[in-house]
Amino acid sequence: MGCYFRRSVRRDGLRIMQAIMRKASCYFLLTIALAVSAVAQQRAGDSQESKLVVLEHLWNEAQVNRDAPALNALVADSFVNTEYDGEVSDKAKFLADIADPLFKPALMNVDGMKVMFYHDAAVVTGNYHAKGMYQGKPYDHTGRFTDTWIQQNGKWICVASHSSLQKK
Repeated sequence: MGCYFRRSVRRDGLRIMQAIMRKASCYFLLTIALAVSAVAQQRAGDSQESKLVVLEHLWNEAQVNRDAPALNALVADSFVNTEYDGEVSDKAKFLADIADPLFKPALMNVDGMKVMFYHDAAVVTGNYHAKGMYQGKPYDHTGRFTDTWIQQNGKWICVASHSSLQKK
């Protein structure tokens, strides 16, 4: 009976150890899977961040070239623009201002951009420098901007833009 009891305890102990090892293996695999998923999400986020930074640069290029059709593709129908002087415009007014022959931009640069994601939305902030002529008068503005983008049908479009001048 003593030998049987020891064998039984050993078998039970072995079964318990095997069960613990299976659970530990499952937890280990789950942890690895979560880590791989987090890395994949980070890479996807980096990719989306890069896309938005490129879109911001394309926006500026379209402004310098007074390319209203290109800007039309970047902004939502419900787009709201708030300028540094407090003027608020909808999409139609924004595009008309870009096409205005009295608006002659020579330079539009952005830098220091930061992108923050909120599900299918993103807020891009940064600095801008704009230079050119408007109604025959030169302008040279430096300031900050905030653009709010949403992802719609797999495409990023801007729904709101705000700019403010920095004191010189």
